[in-house]
Amino acid sequence: MTSSTQFIVERNDLAKCRLIETPLPGVLQLPEDGLLVKVERFAFTANNITYAMLGDQLKYWHLFPTPEGFGNIPVWGFGRVIESRHPEIAAGEMLFGYLPMATHLVIEAADVRKTGFRDAAAHRQSVSPVYNTYARVTGDPAFEGREGDYQALLRPLFMLSFLVDDFLADKDFFGAKTVILSSASSKTAFGLAWLLHSHRKPVRVIGLTAAGNRDFVTSLGCYDEVATYDTIETIPADQPVAFVDMAGNPDLRTRLHRHFGGQLVYSGRVGLTHQDAAPDDNALPGAKPTWFFAPDQI
Repeated sequence: MTSSTQFIVERNDLAKCRLIETPLPGVLQLPEDGLLVKVERFAFTANNITYAMLGDQLKYWHLFPTPEGFGNIPVWGFGRVIESRHPEIAAGEMLFGYLPMATHLVIEAADVRKTGFRDAAAHRQSVSPVYNTYARVTGDPAFEGREGDYQALLRPLFMLSFLVDDFLADKDFFGAKTVILSSASSKTAFGLAWLLHSHRKPVRVIGLTAAGNRDFVTSLGCYDEVATYDTIETIPADQPVAFVDMAGNPDLRTRLHRHFGGQLVYSGRVGLTHQDAAPDDNALPGAKPTWFFAPDQI
């Protein structure tokens, strides 16, 4: 193979996409301590759409250069080193980390340790370091076969669940007696629901979901109550509640704020898969909606 293929999208219209090809560098064309990595497999979830929606704001588009006006949506997965100019990293090594939707990636390896290293490429340094770290997983059974598929699919999402849980615990749940999670059928939401039940201080966990997902969400057994979106106004509003918004649906956020009013003591926006225009959050009753950015909690 002499070229690399990238799947790119228009930054302002994710539905417009194309494939482009660029020449593959030879080993002597790699930067000093550079690696040429073949992308072997990756996971794709709603979380990746959040990366794309916030690509400019959080600089995710900086990670993998593309033609002007386009972007490469970052994904989590596996790559194999096929060329190496770093004396401590051999061709054939398997890596796990943040990858482009592409067939290949060039990495400038730095801070190399037995367990991993980071990409020191200049264009990647404006994002959180967590996105530039690669784990060396060659021969690790936890990252092979179907187990590896689960790692790519669930590890980033459960890491997000863990960090939201950690943040809420740090803040003593803002005094809330109940935590409400939207998109309750999502992996991040039910991972968080499971964690919320592990605290010594009990909090009630309510999952919001579509009617068609209610039976599935109930079967998970990690929510104290499952409510559908059309019934949120029936939830008692007599105690403090915290809201964790997994999808960024502005209409849902508005309804919850108006229903709970001053009892809504925290409104955290975690995901942004809805592309609808948001209302003026400053005008909503209750706690002002704020973004939860995982690297800050890390």
